[in-house]
Amino acid sequence: MTESIHIYCDESCHLENDGMKAMVLGALWCPASHRKFLARKIKALKAEHGLPASFEIKWVKVSPGQLPFYQALLDLFFDEPLLHFRGLVVPDKQALDHGRFAQNHDDFYYKQWYTLINRLIDPEKRYRIYLDIKDTRGQKKVLKLHDVLCNANYDFDRSIIESIELVQSHDVLLLQLADVLIGALSYVHRGLHDSPAKQALVAHLRHRSGLRLEQSSLLRAEKFNLFVWKAQT
Repeated sequence: MTESIHIYCDESCHLENDGMKAMVLGALWCPASHRKFLARKIKALKAEHGLPASFEIKWVKVSPGQLPFYQALLDLFFDEPLLHFRGLVVPDKQALDHGRFAQNHDDFYYKQWYTLINRLIDPEKRYRIYLDIKDTRGQKKVLKLHDVLCNANYDFDRSIIESIELVQSHDVLLLQLADVLIGALSYVHRGLHDSPAKQALVAHLRHRSGLRLEQSSLLRAEKFNLFVWKAQT
């Protein structure tokens, strides 16, 4: 039977004129058959650290009091062989020259999602993609992204990339984990230093990943794969 994979996607500072320097996209994935098992492990970790079941895991909530929990969450990710992550960073949106490539920011946005996700697609497997989008054009983006990925993989009957769905992140623990990884990358590439707790968590991510996070990982990296986009010169 063909293996089914679930991919959980999130984004940070993706809008063209939001005043933020870096754009970050990220995808966390695991076998669909183990998603509930992995969610239970995260729930158990919350309980172990005295957090209520309703506590939503988010990068913006990283604080000194909850730092041990977030460090343990990163350890769970790196120690669990079923979990994988790929991130894409555009370091400086203001340096983009869309006119040179006859595109607008939306075109560029979908190209980056394609770059991020398409490398994960194995035509011998089936995929369901869950996306947390924070603006009002969410459904339009989902339909467009599904078309782009299916066409790129000659998946005209959508038997490989079965669906892309909008979900609420507070209902999906694996999407919340993706938010933390994306948030750390955004913090690094925006050059922020305002929170000792977040700096400590970034340091822990650097230690566990073996990466400085400012540059791309090896292309073949499977656990924590990072692509830092560079403009053509």
